[in-house]
Amino acid sequence: MIILDKPYVSDFLVETIKENNFKVLDNEIARNYFEKSELSDASCIEKDELFYTNSENSINWIFKNMPNSTLTKMIDICKQKSKFRSLLQGIYPNYFFKSFTFEDLFKINAKNFPYPVILKPDIGFLSFGVYTINNFNEWQDTLSNLKKDIKKFEDIFPKEVVNTSNFIVEKLIEGDEYALDAYFDENSEAVVLNIFKHPFFNDKDVSDRAYYTSKEIIEKNLENFKNVLDKIGTALGFKNFPFHLELRANEKEIIPIEINPLRFCGWCITDIAQNAWGINVYEYFFNNKKPDWKSILEASDDSYYYFTIGDIPSDISKQNIKINFEKYLKNISNPLVIRIIDPKANPVFAIIFAKTNNLDEIKNILELDMHEFINC
Repeated sequence: MIILDKPYVSDFLVETIKENNFKVLDNEIARNYFEKSELSDASCIEKDELFYTNSENSINWIFKNMPNSTLTKMIDICKQKSKFRSLLQGIYPNYFFKSFTFEDLFKINAKNFPYPVILKPDIGFLSFGVYTINNFNEWQDTLSNLKKDIKKFEDIFPKEVVNTSNFIVEKLIEGDEYALDAYFDENSEAVVLNIFKHPFFNDKDVSDRAYYTSKEIIEKNLENFKNVLDKIGTALGFKNFPFHLELRANEKEIIPIEINPLRFCGWCITDIAQNAWGINVYEYFFNNKKPDWKSILEASDDSYYYFTIGDIPSDISKQNIKINFEKYLKNISNPLVIRIIDPKANPVFAIIFAKTNNLDEIKNILELDMHEFINC
């Protein structure tokens, strides 16, 4: 069963559903793409049904309609970062993290935290409400900014996706950041469908502006990352479960940051696996198919496949927003897929899949001042 929801449903996902005759839940969003006769309601859910959603907005439906299911319990573990961390303490006993209510953040003694630390909502999405804090003075400044940001987060996402009532403080993990699209099969074994590297502009940057993948990234990390995922799947008992995982890796360790349940990379960005590797991630999950990475990589070149998000600065009013899209696209040498997003209803104005042989192109995109392409 696929549950479609805001903010974005790609044509590629819709075409995949139609070609494979995948079941789709009857809701307001799905009716924009399918006739009512093509849709299924809750009574059509079968035992051991596989579920996938393009958006975590759909989690609310699952909680309401399947409150005591194994699926709901797995989602709950993922969405509450503090619970996820607690259950993995057997694997990572020395990793520092603490959870607090929003009110308690202003009362605690934070002088002795093992800075640098990350502050973020216990239930969150993208980089909303995520802050890197290097010392106690920055902690105090961050709390002042947090008060201003709370209203913005609550206006954009439902509480099942971003909940600013509770926060987690955790030790900043040194190393490179990666993201994976994968699923646990019926034996809790991880099936990796893509690996992205997440570059940053500087050590204060927590944005999701760009991610990239390549033959080198897959070859270097596939085995080690899969081993970690297999341990997580066994420890948590996850089965038949798609997910998007963020982690940090250095020479000594690989530590998961968070796991996003029942979906792959958000905003249907996971579709880039088709461009990079010829992998339709939806078909692979529902058909319990595993990539033949050896053959895929042997047939691949050394290019970098990346996606970039045209994010809208928070200080820009969306009422009369205008995008200079032609000027923005000049920063991308070889766009493969261009997706225009409504800037008045979303925090982004475009998502681009692209290919390059030069990492400086991606570095340049990270450095862009998005005000240059937006006229109010």
